[in-house]
Amino acid sequence: MSGSFNSASFTTDVPNRLDRLPWSRFHWLVVVALGVTWVLDGLEVTLVGSLAGAIRESPRLQLTETQVGLTASAYLLGAVSGALFFGWLTDRLGRKKLFTLTVLVYLVATIATGFSWDFWSFAVFRFFTGAGIGGEYSAVNSAIQELIPARRRGTTDLAVNGTFWGGAAAGAASSLVLLDPAVIDPELGWRLAFGVGGALSLSVLLLRRFIPESPRWLMTHGRNAEAEKIVGDIEEWVAREKGPLPPVTGSPIRIDPRSHTTLGEVARTLFRTYPQRAVLGIVLMACQAFCYNAVFFTYALVLTRFYGISSAHIGWFMLPFALGNLAGPLLLGHFFDTIGRRIMITATYGLAGVLMAVTGYAFAQGWLSAWEQTAAWTVIFFFASAAASAAYLTVGESFPLEMRAMGIALFYAFGTLVGGVVGPALFGVLIEGGQRTDIMWGYLLGAALMLIAAGTEWKLGFAAEGKSLEDVARPLSQAAE
Repeated sequence: MSGSFNSASFTTDVPNRLDRLPWSRFHWLVVVALGVTWVLDGLEVTLVGSLAGAIRESPRLQLTETQVGLTASAYLLGAVSGALFFGWLTDRLGRKKLFTLTVLVYLVATIATGFSWDFWSFAVFRFFTGAGIGGEYSAVNSAIQELIPARRRGTTDLAVNGTFWGGAAAGAASSLVLLDPAVIDPELGWRLAFGVGGALSLSVLLLRRFIPESPRWLMTHGRNAEAEKIVGDIEEWVAREKGPLPPVTGSPIRIDPRSHTTLGEVARTLFRTYPQRAVLGIVLMACQAFCYNAVFFTYALVLTRFYGISSAHIGWFMLPFALGNLAGPLLLGHFFDTIGRRIMITATYGLAGVLMAVTGYAFAQGWLSAWEQTAAWTVIFFFASAAASAAYLTVGESFPLEMRAMGIALFYAFGTLVGGVVGPALFGVLIEGGQRTDIMWGYLLGAALMLIAAGTEWKLGFAAEGKSLEDVARPLSQAAE
C-alpha cells in the first residue's frame, strides 16, 4: 500500500532554487547548528575510549576489559535503536521536530552516565546516549543534504561528518585534565567528563531554533506554500549578503504529495528499484563501522595493557589520532566533488585496508612503540575517516527524499549492528586474552573488510557529484511525465 496522498498535485522549482544559491552565512549556520551532532558523537566515543582505564579501575564500577567492550556495544545498540525509531519519525513528522527531540534525549542520558553506580546502570545510560546520537544521524543528515547546494554537497557532507574528530580531540584534551590526579580525583573526573557533552548540547538547542524545516520535505508532504515561503526567506537572507542571485536553471518537477511512505514502499524501493545501491550501502557502512569501532573503542585498553601507558596519559595518544581523522575529510573532501565519488571512495577504503594490514602485522611482531603505533593509526585513519564519511554521504544520496531519513537509519543501523557492536566486543575479548597475535587477526579482519568495501564501490559506485538529489534518486511523489 502506498503512502496516503494529502492534496492535489502541483509544480515546484524548490529544489532548483535551493541548489543554485551561492554559499553564504545561512549555509554556515546549517553546518554549525546541525553538524555539531558529529562533534557530540566524537566526544562521547573518545571520552569512553580515553576514560576506559579509569572507568575500569573505578572502585564503584569495577569493570573488566570485556565489560568495557560490552558498554561500548551498549552505546552502539542504542544508536541502532535510536536511528531506526527516530529515522521513521523524521520522515513522517519532519526534520526540525526530530533534530530537536534527539538532542534532548542525548543531553539527559549523557549527564546521567556520570551518576552510574555499577555495570548495568552505566550500560543503560550509554544505551540511551547512543539512542539520541543515532536519531541525530537520521534527522540531521537528511536536513543537511536537503539544504546544501548540489555542487557543494560532497565537500560539506564529508567535512561535517569529519567533525566527529573535532569532538574526539576535545574529549581527549578534556580527559587529560579530568584524569590528572594533581587536578581532580580520577573517580570524580571521569564522571564530570560526561557533563561536557551535556553542556555543549545546550548551546546546540539555541542555534537550532534558527534552522527552518526542510523545504524539500514540506514539498513532498503537500505543504508547498510553507516550502515556498521558507525558500523565499532563505533567498532574501542570501541576497542581502551576496547580492543578486543566479538565475534558476533546470525544469520544475510535478509533485503528487503524500502524508507518509509505508515500510513496504521503503523495502520495494531498496531491493527492487535500487538493489545495487542497497548492497553498496550495506557494505560501505558495515565495513567502516567494524574497522572504526573495533580499533577506537578499545585502543585505550591496548595502550594500557601492551604498552604500559597509565590511564591519565591516554589522552595524549588519542589527541593526534583524532586530529589525523579530522584532517582526512577536511583535506580530501573537495576531491569527492571534483574527481568524483567512485574513484575517491575506492581509493580511501583501499589505502586504509592495506595500511591496516601492515600495521596489524607490525603490532604482532612488537616492532612499534606506543607513539609509533599511534602515528601508524593516525595515517591509516586519515584515509579511513574520509572513507567512513563518504559512506554516510552515499546512503543519504542513494534513495528518494521521502525515505531519506529511514534509509540513512537502516544502513546506519545495519552497519553499526554488524560492524560496530561485534567489533568492540570481539576486541575486548582478544585484548583480555593478552596475546598480540590474537589482536593481529582482529586487525587483519578489519583490513580485509575495508578492501572488500573498496572493491564493492569500484563495481557498484555511481556518479552523484554536482547533481540535484532529485536527479540522483527520483522522488516517490514526483508525478510521471
